[in-house]
Amino acid sequence: MAKNITIAVDAMGGDHAPGMVIDGIAQARTLFPDTQFHIYGDEAAVLPLLDKYPELKAASQVFHTDERVKADDKPSQALRRGRQSSMGLTIQAVKDGTADVALSAGNTGALMALSKFILRTMPGIDRPALISPLPTLRGESVMLDLGANIECDAKNLVQFAIMGAAYVRTVLGLSRPTVALLNVGVEELKGKDTIKAAADTLKASAHLPMDFVGFVEGNDIARGEVDVVVTDGFTGNIALKTAEGTARLVAELLGRAFRSSFMTKLGYLMARHGLRSFRDHMDPNNHNGGVFLGLNGLVMKSHGGANAHGFASAVTSAIDMAQNDLIRLIAEDLQGIAEVEETAGVA
Repeated sequence: MAKNITIAVDAMGGDHAPGMVIDGIAQARTLFPDTQFHIYGDEAAVLPLLDKYPELKAASQVFHTDERVKADDKPSQALRRGRQSSMGLTIQAVKDGTADVALSAGNTGALMALSKFILRTMPGIDRPALISPLPTLRGESVMLDLGANIECDAKNLVQFAIMGAAYVRTVLGLSRPTVALLNVGVEELKGKDTIKAAADTLKASAHLPMDFVGFVEGNDIARGEVDVVVTDGFTGNIALKTAEGTARLVAELLGRAFRSSFMTKLGYLMARHGLRSFRDHMDPNNHNGGVFLGLNGLVMKSHGGANAHGFASAVTSAIDMAQNDLIRLIAEDLQGIAEVEETAGVA
């Protein structure tokens, strides 16, 4: 029987909180009616919103706090005074075992800092990594790290590959995902020594439930050549922002083209169903929800600008990860990597 999940929610995080947050979890709960929610935030703002959803209100507990982490707070500021904020208390609920997942649309840097401080990293993991799904020609792939670690060594990249593969098995349902390292070319001789050393370890890890296929280049990401793209946080964040900017550019250019004349407007009427499909596939709200992997607990990050549908997508992913025990899967895969790393000489 499926486990009933409790999600701790930061009601005050995000550009459109708390309305977007409450509307989003209400949408998600229609698909998962047994899910319980612990909601942290200002009662005066949250309770009137819950009154619109009597069934959700009955399945929720609201924990009042006046404190919140602001969008422009530095991670150091969040660590000093954010433990009793809606974000900090959400993470603490996972630490205390009263919730299975913490979910926030708030400040990413603060969320990472508080999560690492409160939950600590798993045994065998040096650094947590931020992972998120990306739309591709084949459907969805994932990439990590997306900004949590600017500099990484070979061991970090190997750990990211293991965690990314476990995520795909849990969230995307692929029993043996394909994994590759992002590089400046696909040839074995190309790239930094760090990437080559990580590749050597992953090649020797055929016993793990994933298929390492070598290197991919930036133009392979959108094609969906592999299920998991592994890179350092500096490169990953630039690649992600570039992809998001390109998607907005294409959408804007299409809009201008179809508005340019009577004939192009007529063409839009004929092509509108295909264009809607394109828009839905590229809409970040349909792929919302990054997660910090490698912690002793699940912490999920929604886009700060997400709408209610996007936040509902993040809730759905959080439930999938908790139901399929993502933390256990990562721990099991890590058990088999230490001997391989030693043989390959990964420091």
